[in-house]
Amino acid sequence: MLTKRIIPCLDIKNGRTVKGVNFVDLRDAGDPVELAAKYAESGADELVFLDISATEERRKTLAKLVLRVAEKVNIPFTVGGGISSVEDVDILLQNGADKVSVNSSAVKNPGLINELAKKFGSQCITVAIDAKQVHGKWLVHLVGGKVPTELDLFEWAKEVEERGAGEILFTSMNNDGTKGGFANIALAKLSSELNIPIIASGGAGNMQHFTDTFKEGKADAALAASVFHFKEIEIKDLKEELRKNGVAVRL
Repeated sequence: MLTKRIIPCLDIKNGRTVKGVNFVDLRDAGDPVELAAKYAESGADELVFLDISATEERRKTLAKLVLRVAEKVNIPFTVGGGISSVEDVDILLQNGADKVSVNSSAVKNPGLINELAKKFGSQCITVAIDAKQVHGKWLVHLVGGKVPTELDLFEWAKEVEERGAGEILFTSMNNDGTKGGFANIALAKLSSELNIPIIASGGAGNMQHFTDTFKEGKADAALAASVFHFKEIEIKDLKEELRKNGVAVRL
C-alpha cells in the first residue's frame, strides 16, 4: 500500500521564507534552508518551495538556494514559481531539486508540459493548479490566483496528465487560508478521473482535516504552510494521528 505524503510548503521571497495570507502582510519567517532541515528531521516526506519574488535575479538566487537546500536536506523537494522554460528547469534540477512545479506558464503554453516531460521525465514535473469555485464550476486562476480564466479544473487536469505531468498540486482558492479543511469533493473527483498522484493544498487547520483529505478526498499527499510554520501541528504528532485513523504513512 502506498503511503500518504505530508508536505510543508515554504514561500520564498528574495531568498527568505515569508508568511502571510494570500501573499499579503508578508512577514519574514527565517532562513529557508534551516527551516527545510528542521522539517526533514521532523518527518516531512517532501518539501515544496514556491518563489514569489518578482525580481530579475530570481533564477540565480533560486539556483543558489536550491544548491544550499540539496546539501542540507535528505528528502525530495520541489521548486516552483516563475518557471517557464526548459532552461529554468535544467538549472534547478542540476542544482539538486528533485522536481519542478509549473503553473501559469503551462496554461499559457500547454506544450511546455510535453517538452519538459520528454526532456526530464514525468516524475520530475508537477503541474500546480489554482482553482476557485465560481457559480458551481471550478475555474482555473493564474498569477497566484489573481487572474481568472474560463478553463475548467477537471478538463485542464486531464489535459495536464495526457501531456505527461507526473503529479498535480491542486490548491482550492475557496479553502485557502480558511483553515476549514481541504476541498475534498473536488479532490475525490480529480482522483477518480486521473491516474497520477494529486496533492491537496488549501484549507488545512487541524489534524482531522488531513485524515479527511486522505479518506474522503482520496488525495495522495497533503500540503500545508502556516499550521506547520506556526507549530500549530507537529508533523510527528500528525503522522501518529493519521496512523491511528488507518491512514498509511511513513513514520
